[in-house]
Amino acid sequence: MSVVKIDERGRMTIPKKIGIKKSRAIVIPAGSFFITIPLPKNPQKEAEGWLPTTKERKELKFEAEKLAKEDAVSRAKRRQ
Repeated sequence: MSVVKIDERGRMTIPKKIGIKKSRAIVIPAGSFFITIPLPKNPQKEAEGWLPTTKERKELKFEAEKLAKEDAVSRAKRRQ
């Protein structure tokens, strides 16, 4: 776990020890905090072969974001 500083423009710097450089991430707002999930360089290629599906990418993205947000909110409520 690391504490980061957020500047006046809303930017934050990820500590080197976490090891995330030049990548994209999903940011999920969950009440007074947020969850950041790093994405692989090519998520479709990474999932090819082990994740068979007939759903479109947009539909999968919508479902994943919805479930991740619900999970984050339920975990936050349990902490209180």
